[in-house]
Amino acid sequence: MTPPSLRPAASTPVYKSLADVLVPCPRVPPDERVPDVEQRFVRDEALHAVVVETAAGPGLLTRARLHAALGGRLGFGRALLARLTVGEVVPAADVVLGPQVLLRDAAAAVLARSEETRYDDVLVLADDGAAGAASVASVFREVGLEFREIALRDPLTGLPNRRMLDERGADLLDSARERVAVLYVDLDGFKQVNDTLGHRAGDDLLVEFAHRLTASVRAGDVVARLGGDEFAVLLTGATPDEAMAVADRIVRVSATPFEVEGQRVHLTATVGVALGEDVAEEPVLTLLDVMLRHADGAMLHAKHTGKARAGRLESPADAALPARRAAIRRRLGTALAEGSLTLAYQPKLDLATETTTSVEALVRWTDAELGPVSPAEFIPVAEHSGQVLALGRWVLATACRQVRTWLDEGRRWSVAINVSPVELAAPGLAENVLAELAVHDVPAELLQVEITESAPMADLAQARTQLAALQAAGVRVHLDDFGTGYSSLSMLRDLPVDTLKIDRSIVDRVDTHTADAQLVAGVIGAAHSLGLTVVAEGVERPAQLERLRELGCDSAQGYLISRPGPADDVVLGVGRAGSVTPRRG
Repeated sequence: MTPPSLRPAASTPVYKSLADVLVPCPRVPPDERVPDVEQRFVRDEALHAVVVETAAGPGLLTRARLHAALGGRLGFGRALLARLTVGEVVPAADVVLGPQVLLRDAAAAVLARSEETRYDDVLVLADDGAAGAASVASVFREVGLEFREIALRDPLTGLPNRRMLDERGADLLDSARERVAVLYVDLDGFKQVNDTLGHRAGDDLLVEFAHRLTASVRAGDVVARLGGDEFAVLLTGATPDEAMAVADRIVRVSATPFEVEGQRVHLTATVGVALGEDVAEEPVLTLLDVMLRHADGAMLHAKHTGKARAGRLESPADAALPARRAAIRRRLGTALAEGSLTLAYQPKLDLATETTTSVEALVRWTDAELGPVSPAEFIPVAEHSGQVLALGRWVLATACRQVRTWLDEGRRWSVAINVSPVELAAPGLAENVLAELAVHDVPAELLQVEITESAPMADLAQARTQLAALQAAGVRVHLDDFGTGYSSLSMLRDLPVDTLKIDRSIVDRVDTHTADAQLVAGVIGAAHSLGLTVVAEGVERPAQLERLRELGCDSAQGYLISRPGPADDVVLGVGRAGSVTPRRG
């Protein structure tokens, strides 16, 4: 059976009050003699304390305090107190609280007491006159447990968080590996909700989805929020068919429109399924870690095949690529903080002047765990996960900082940065770019934005608006990878573009095949007629460079001119005057 602390919680945690820890106490009249009260404690061994109404207010006399008083005064305490009444010896309580007071508030009141009374029991009085005592030890013990519970739950949804899943879920998996499953749940398109309706609306949606999620699983299953729009479900005693049935049910309930701030929001979920029998043990990871990674890989694979579905990876061969993607996504989250990302710069050669005054910034990543990771691997993963936004901000800031350094050295070089369609679809790109330029005091004309057309444009209207704002401020806009399938001459009419970059796949045979040369010539002619400049990518042979010059191409970029490298190496290769000697052979 699932421990109660692992079961889905309500979105609003229930906090304990003094009523949960108090011990009921009888009242005694203030004129009752001390020995008579002592006899009350003797006759009732369960009696913890009594409440006395003194002239200054109610006071609390505990068994421990009475025994201390009777044995005090050098052994004469009993004789000295024999003739006194409890009203004469019990001081009014310095703190009197109601039973409805939350334990954390009671703890604060205790800490505000004087040093002499800080560890005395707290007097608790209800409106109906019922009285009780709460020990300081019980108050702080429960407060500690309460804060631990808070630390183990997601504050927004009340679900267990990753820490609780790690602490207690691992034990469940280790004891029942043969019939366990982990589901990795990711909401499709959640970022657009935050961007269009705001984070408050996004939070409301997550809370509603958490309720749907907990209602979709079986009574003994565990639901946790891992962070953002990602959730995990831990199933025990589940067959493969049962696990897939739960996953399919989650996909279905997520497709029902959400009501958020009076608007209907359509969203879907993609679920990855990992069974205990699907994974192999790894010496440095718990079974839960391995299954979460495997389920994450299955989820990413399902996203690549269409989203809004449940997927399972049944063989190691099936799991290899998705597991790699899952590891890339996991490590990319810390790459920025660890400083393992760098920018390499590749010069562009102006074919008319044989000089270079522009370079392209290319992000490079060498990870301590994964080793070198190609942009072809991590950029698509970053786009699917939304991490490309943080990655783009880092590239922008780093490139602007480098332009400022070159300006201070007397080099007026512009830098081109690649912008993903995901970044173009998100609001605020133009504002962020212009703000970063201002921070580093970089003229707008020294920044070029290259639209990466390796994927279809998600929101053409939004892209057009943002690019127009950048272009109006002086930033030049390049259409990159022209000829790869998504970009076409119609894009030159739909988007504000200054420069067209012809993809290496078209440039490759320009010096050896007449048809390819005619195609390049046609593209150059069409671009020039629209007032655009043209850059040829992937130039690796002198004959290619010469043919491009004959066809009227404006600039060239490729290994023949320079390989991408650190900023200092680019400075040495280009020189202060900007001249570049193309490599031979």
